[in-house]
Amino acid sequence: MSSGSIDPSPLLSGDGRRRSRLGGVASFLRRTRPARDPSTLVRESATDQLEERQSGWAYSKPVVALDSLWNLAFVVVAGFVIYMSREEKPVVPLRLWVVGYAIQCIAHVVCVLAEYKRTVRGGGEEREDRRHAVAGYGLVPDLEMGLDYGSRPGLGRSGGMSFAKQLESANTMFSFVWWIIGFYWVSAGGQALTQEAPQLYWLCIVFLAFDVFFVVFCVALACVIGVAVCCCLPCIIAILYAVADQQQGASDEDICQLPKYLFRRVGGGGGAKTNGGVITKIGSDPPIEHSLSSENVECCICLSQYDDGVELRELPCTHHFHCACIDKWLHINATCPLCKYSIVKTNDGEQEEV
Repeated sequence: MSSGSIDPSPLLSGDGRRRSRLGGVASFLRRTRPARDPSTLVRESATDQLEERQSGWAYSKPVVALDSLWNLAFVVVAGFVIYMSREEKPVVPLRLWVVGYAIQCIAHVVCVLAEYKRTVRGGGEEREDRRHAVAGYGLVPDLEMGLDYGSRPGLGRSGGMSFAKQLESANTMFSFVWWIIGFYWVSAGGQALTQEAPQLYWLCIVFLAFDVFFVVFCVALACVIGVAVCCCLPCIIAILYAVADQQQGASDEDICQLPKYLFRRVGGGGGAKTNGGVITKIGSDPPIEHSLSSENVECCICLSQYDDGVELRELPCTHHFHCACIDKWLHINATCPLCKYSIVKTNDGEQEEV
């Protein structure tokens, strides 16, 4: 079997090892610009959210069932063809390769089911740990750390990769080597295999082709996600908002407690060049105003400059965004997309920090 990735989560495609890794997109974004401006930081946070969501639905019952049935179908087909081709005598050990392929499918199903049971057994506890871990970041002093939710020890009960995932990673690495071996044997046998062992030959061709197809599909999907995160982040946030788990995001009450400001542009004539602007707190008497420099009159989420009269929302960390942009984000994740500062309050009314 083929895999260009060693992500041990179950796969939406046929073999659980063929999947796109959103963490690769996050790593790409972290290395895109050495200085890492605010818009890049926001996109890194969005990519982390996508990766976290993927790890959640990847172990949902429908996906696990589909993944298991698909791999078991490969095992059944392999067993049927081996039985039907018992009289065939290929010049290369294609029968051995098919058996090895089927064993890998079985091993993958066992690993996925074991990890699924572990996830279901500790699902509620892990969700609570994840919520406290994200809310407990507080104001991270060094934004260049590039925090990755998936790598935080607090996000899992064991603080590390489970044995089933480690075994699946080893199985994935072996499947890559096994695919190369199968490709070599099929190539070495040449056209003679179509005469000596046609059933085994075409079964190997089909299995090899499926692997290549899913690898190409996953790479293309990762590229599409990367482009979407970089160029159309509001659409990604809207999708995440539609499937958001309210246990992880902020409530409407928490969001409504955040102050709203009215933006007014000063100088520059409203063109591409501007001298900055002023934000006035809505409902304040006397008016509370803050000046914004020309570098800070752009929403880091949608990459649009603030228009005159637009409403902004300011977080406790003093970062500000369009109300529509940040409200959807906070429903997904109750932290600032720039600095990871949590807006969720404890019963004492103080910000949660570590």
